[in-house]
Amino acid sequence: MGTQIVWFRNDLRLSDQAAVRAAAAAGPVVALFILDDAAPGEWAVGAAQRWWLHYSLTALAADLTRIGGRLVLRRGSTADVVADVAAVTGATAVHALHHYEPWAKSQQAAVARAIDLILHDGAYLTAPGTVTTGSGGQYRIFTPFWNALLRTMPPGDPYPAPMIRFASPPTGDDLSDWNLLPTDPDWSGGFDVWTPGEAGAHAALTEFAAKVADYDVGRNLPGRALTSRLSPHLHHGEISPAQVWAVLDGAAGGDALPYLREIGWRDFAANLVSQFADFAEEPNRPAFARFPFRNAPADLAAWQRGQTGYPIVDAGMRQLWATGWMHNRVRMIVASFLVKHLLIDWRAGERWFWNTLVDADLGNNALGWQWVMGSGVDSSPFIRIFAPVGQSRKFDAAGVYLRRWLPELEKLPDDAIHAPWEAAPMVLAAAGVRLGKDYPAPIVDHAAARARALESYAAIR
Repeated sequence: MGTQIVWFRNDLRLSDQAAVRAAAAAGPVVALFILDDAAPGEWAVGAAQRWWLHYSLTALAADLTRIGGRLVLRRGSTADVVADVAAVTGATAVHALHHYEPWAKSQQAAVARAIDLILHDGAYLTAPGTVTTGSGGQYRIFTPFWNALLRTMPPGDPYPAPMIRFASPPTGDDLSDWNLLPTDPDWSGGFDVWTPGEAGAHAALTEFAAKVADYDVGRNLPGRALTSRLSPHLHHGEISPAQVWAVLDGAAGGDALPYLREIGWRDFAANLVSQFADFAEEPNRPAFARFPFRNAPADLAAWQRGQTGYPIVDAGMRQLWATGWMHNRVRMIVASFLVKHLLIDWRAGERWFWNTLVDADLGNNALGWQWVMGSGVDSSPFIRIFAPVGQSRKFDAAGVYLRRWLPELEKLPDDAIHAPWEAAPMVLAAAGVRLGKDYPAPIVDHAAARARALESYAAIR
């Protein structure tokens, strides 16, 4: 067969990558990545993801160089770029992993009209649409979906990177010309906690395998490093779900299931995006289209900057800004605060997360926000309103997480740090905290905000 193009997207790895394997078996390979910002429209790659993408592409290019290849970078319309590369190289087919976002489906259809496009599974444990109900329908509730998915597990054994014979590559762009990294200002100083790329993903997996049995507890304790931090590696496809499953199941067996369930949740999100093209933009429950959100730019800005006066909320938002990531328990707390305490449209939070998270996945992001709002297909009831102070005291009792991200409060005693406005003046003074100056007073009263949220919800029922 003739030259084969491997079209990389959010699948930036060589091992357990079905498109790479199939292309290598069929002929000489051209490795291609296209930056097409026009196709996703408002869902173009966010700023934090662009930082990650720069270093992940750097790692993939280095991996290819080590085995005699080169990563071709092109910017522009996906179908036009593929057609041009195929014409220059004489390629007869394009291999890619199947993706399910609305723009990914459109791109795949456009490429298929220009050249033989062969799509392969491998981005998820199972391809969306393949885990079905007894009547052949699609699941819309996670627990039965997970139970059905489990019956098909474990996934197939992952395989190593294949031997690849490379075709002569066409010209491409210099990665530096894409300006993916922030410059003025450079806000990525705290992103050095990450190591993008396939090797970094496997190092993170190895580290997590030693503590995965503690995940069921650790996922609720933001002050302890007991979560996987694999989400950005999975989102960018630097490691496959099958590889994660194999390592963690081998390391901990049944004790790994609480975390593997999260990989199943990722599959569930992809199924919903595949079923509902507008899942990231419209509430899945029509009544929520009438919800009386507030237009409150100052409150939104306070939430984004971590200046709400509620320490657990502010710590989470500052962790997000500094590192491009936030502990999952805290994600739920800050999301609940935005949509229920402040009555701000969940889509404003969803878009902020899209721009600031290194792991911002369309399905996971939308599913999380609609879950908190109560507007999704499988959601927490709207009337479940997290009490920020109660959540903080329960899951960060000693204030370890709060002191890490709110240094202005670090001298407050444990019983005061969760709600500084309740502390005695002498306690605040001893800790050097002046409310409204060193740290903001709460921008909303919890009891009043809860009552207002329930009243707003009653208006749409």
